[in-house]
Amino acid sequence: MERTFAPIKRLKNLLTNGNLWLYLLSLMEKRGELYAYSAGADIESEFFFRPNRIMVYVVLYKLEAEGLIRSEFRERRKYYRLTKKGRGAIASAREYFALLSGKL
Repeated sequence: MERTFAPIKRLKNLLTNGNLWLYLLSLMEKRGELYAYSAGADIESEFFFRPNRIMVYVVLYKLEAEGLIRSEFRERRKYYRLTKKGRGAIASAREYFALLSGKL
């Protein structure tokens, strides 16, 4: 049985649920758009954790309010896409993580 230390649990939580916006923006960049209802399953298949559905919606609304994404309805479904500002944010986040991981 693998023993998980408390600091590792906290790190995993901060790097997953604590930064859900990174995963959402990354999926939008990769796929072109994201359907909110399936976002949790998409994150689970791509990044190996499943966020709370309500939290996904909360983060999507916040990202849209910040101008990082925009939404559009098609039929009865709401889809999200990156804006230019959102592309800049995900690029900056990747640069930061690359710099940080090189120091750890």
